[in-house]
Amino acid sequence: MVFQSVEQLIARKKELEAIRNKVKRRIVVCAGTGCVAAGSLEVYDELTKQLKEANFEISTDLMSCAHRNGSTHFVSPSGCHGYCQMGPLLQVEPDDILYMQVKPKDVGGIIATLQGKQPPDTKLLYKDPHTGAIQKGRNEINFYAKQERIALKNCGFIDPESLEDYLANGGYNGLIKALSLSGKEIVDIVTKSGLRGRGGAGFSTGKKWQSALQAKAEPKYVLCNGDEGDPGAFMDRSIMEGDPFKVLEGMTIGAWALQSQRGYIYVRKEYPLAVKRLQKAINELEKAGLLGDNILGTGFSFKVTISRGGGAFVCGESTALMRSIEGKVGEPRAKYTRSVIKGLYDCPTVLNNVETWACVPLILENGWEWFASKGTKTSTGTKAFSLVGKVKNTGLVEVPMGTTLRQIIFDIGGGIIGDRPFKAVQTGGPSGGCLPEQLLDLPVDFDTLTANGSMMGSGGMIVMDCRNCMVDIAKYFVHFLLEESCGKCTPCREGLRQLHYLVTLVTEGKGDENTIKQIERVCHAMKEGSLCSLGKDAPNPVLSTLKYFREEWLQHIQEKKCVAGVCRALITYWINPEKCTGCLICGRACPQGAIIGEKQKPHRIDPAKCDKCGVCYTVCPERFSAVEIH
Repeated sequence: MVFQSVEQLIARKKELEAIRNKVKRRIVVCAGTGCVAAGSLEVYDELTKQLKEANFEISTDLMSCAHRNGSTHFVSPSGCHGYCQMGPLLQVEPDDILYMQVKPKDVGGIIATLQGKQPPDTKLLYKDPHTGAIQKGRNEINFYAKQERIALKNCGFIDPESLEDYLANGGYNGLIKALSLSGKEIVDIVTKSGLRGRGGAGFSTGKKWQSALQAKAEPKYVLCNGDEGDPGAFMDRSIMEGDPFKVLEGMTIGAWALQSQRGYIYVRKEYPLAVKRLQKAINELEKAGLLGDNILGTGFSFKVTISRGGGAFVCGESTALMRSIEGKVGEPRAKYTRSVIKGLYDCPTVLNNVETWACVPLILENGWEWFASKGTKTSTGTKAFSLVGKVKNTGLVEVPMGTTLRQIIFDIGGGIIGDRPFKAVQTGGPSGGCLPEQLLDLPVDFDTLTANGSMMGSGGMIVMDCRNCMVDIAKYFVHFLLEESCGKCTPCREGLRQLHYLVTLVTEGKGDENTIKQIERVCHAMKEGSLCSLGKDAPNPVLSTLKYFREEWLQHIQEKKCVAGVCRALITYWINPEKCTGCLICGRACPQGAIIGEKQKPHRIDPAKCDKCGVCYTVCPERFSAVEIH
């Protein structure tokens, strides 16, 4: 159906909402990347097959539910539900049952529950780790109950490849509102909402749009940054995969405000599912008259193209991204003139990341006051984070700005795996900082994190425990950035090389106290002299660990000891004969064949063969803890 006017779109939306409300049940199977890798598509296929065999009236698209008089079971895939650790996930509404770690063999029992023949299988439901209570619905589970979702609102609830499903769940309400407003009025709403860029810098979205609106040059471009190269980060990926229509709606609103006719979504090569769903969404919107020429009969035209990145981390930087879209080498340029004045093809350009664009439609729909009422005074709204590392509940979360690190890690994340001591949390990607236990009650917002030596970044949050060495962590991120630096400017190119060399000396027990002074000098030189934020922020992991974990650096230097048992040059592995039961688990796992011993007799490690990989320590059952690090 081609929508030729706003009135026609509104009428169609009401029709689709009525159809959605008639559905007897909706059964949603997570088809985000994590769950797909765990076999969720096989669960979906088995579910639809067995439902048909059991004579259920089912539909796999919303329009086929139209004339079923409320007896239909609407079965659909969805984007990421967020609780990635428990995938594949299957949600039943309105029953409010969330099944976890579902396998095809479990489908029969789920259908029996739908038939009323048995209660839900408790083995597939969430079990509270503290009380042991079975919790069947999202609203009961802390991981979900303590979140507030705006950017992730539709992820896990709608079919990401169905425009009808998006429209039935409030899609395009924001654009309908925007089309009745001038560009100045839209920019004013976005400015008053306090929305700041979710891609890392936290610059005011409204001010950026205002500058582009005032620029006299033509044409103007609207860009979406879906490059997201931070290790452990997958917020933008999940939004592109789970709610691509919302991202495109947000870009269309921005284009209407700025009277831009061309848009690009820059997506990294490693996100094939995101590219597939975005392209399908673009095709559907062009067919429906919501992208392309003369949108909704307004005379406004806007076309969007996907540009594939090659996987270079530096192309997440705005000017490098624009050069890449132009077909040039992805290198940043000096910002004598801002991109809103002279950006893509030297024309006025607005670039926001995926999460920022996903917030725009809801701000237009609900008003700037609604968004500004959430979060803090200077960091309004919510923020999505990928919570990973040594935390019990890993996955995708979204909370109001100002929520503390403790609330995110311990209330939503469930605390540290094995209840081991918390050590640090790294925020803001490889250019962020590592924050210690004494800062757990720090509110998470743009300004507070920056003031304490870290940053918001795109939203990666890596949790570490007592088994993480902070010197090794600093070395890891320096090495990552060394590999990803474009090499254009000397402070970054040579600074990272020297920084990696010096930090490596410390991890090998070859450093001295003068080494730390040299490291700090290099860090400050990089911050002062680097061309772009990759080089300017690269020292953050090193400086933050030196600030909060200096004693650990000094142990490596003065005592030649790594208390976390990570730096290979400073440790040895040893099997305690009094604890070893001779179970052979470590021997079978050792890649070097360094473990010697007979079954049910204490083993020992041959130091000549051991390369200190730590596999034996990892696989040794905790009830024995026979492998020790000295």
